[in-house]
Amino acid sequence: MSPSPIPAAPPASERLRFAIMGAGAVGCYFGALLARAGHAVTLIGRPHHVQAIASRGLRLQTATEDVHLPMGASTDAAAVAGADVVLLCVKSTDTESAARQIQPHLTPGALVLTLQNGVDNDERVRAVLGPGQSVAAAVVYVATAMAGPGHVRHFGRGELVIAPSPLAPRLTRELSAAGIRAQVSDNVRGALWAKLVINCAYNALSAIVQEPYGWLVQQDGAQEVIADLVAECLAVAQADGVQLPGDVHDAVRGIAQTMPAQLSSTAQDLARGRPSEIEHLNGYVVQRGAALGVATPVNRTLLVLVRMAQAAHPSP
Repeated sequence: MSPSPIPAAPPASERLRFAIMGAGAVGCYFGALLARAGHAVTLIGRPHHVQAIASRGLRLQTATEDVHLPMGASTDAAAVAGADVVLLCVKSTDTESAARQIQPHLTPGALVLTLQNGVDNDERVRAVLGPGQSVAAAVVYVATAMAGPGHVRHFGRGELVIAPSPLAPRLTRELSAAGIRAQVSDNVRGALWAKLVINCAYNALSAIVQEPYGWLVQQDGAQEVIADLVAECLAVAQADGVQLPGDVHDAVRGIAQTMPAQLSSTAQDLARGRPSEIEHLNGYVVQRGAALGVATPVNRTLLVLVRMAQAAHPSP
């Protein structure tokens, strides 16, 4: 079966305008591809990134290219004004705060699309913005990292699975034209949970020992610990009525094979002395397990160990 052709990009005057709240590795990568395709893109991030982007453009480094792309950048949440789509790419710990910051500046009819770890960010954003605001979740599959101010590196993948919304058909067409594989799914919650299981299997372990996925799975007993983590997550998902798509066990194994050199985001946060998203990963499984009467001792152990590591090396 031949691959589907990439849709032709619409004229510049008809393209969606994007703002990216939280210009970290994920936001910068997708922002770079959209800007390269001719979309108006504004990145909203930390001052040192914004200054670098303003002076020389965003540097996108992949296996096949190393380019600087000019685009808008700001430290002010008001810069979301005028955007048709706001990609929310902040850490899950900052979801409500970011939603409150952008709320007064959103264009009527704009879509807020959550590109975050965890499974409930869209619900938390909707609770802040109210039922009149269009909010949808997206599942992100990409390996990226910030290599310096205004410098994003891409290591693999780059797909989005998006929940239905009035803007979703047009959005997926324009994302695809920009080289971003995107599809709409009626089971984004299940897909978010499938990614959550993968994150719970690897993130905390990688963080505690500061080693990548490929190294982890080669250690004696690690495969059994990962299997226990996955079993607990699946038990909680089943009790919560979540239908996970595909073969989750195969997906968990595949991560170590396809991204053996990747450090987890939690590992990167701990190494930089930043708060991690552990409460929204293993912590969420523990929380939902407690509410549903499902025991999660392995997830709880890793949650507590990461909390201890954060307490021992607090952010400045």
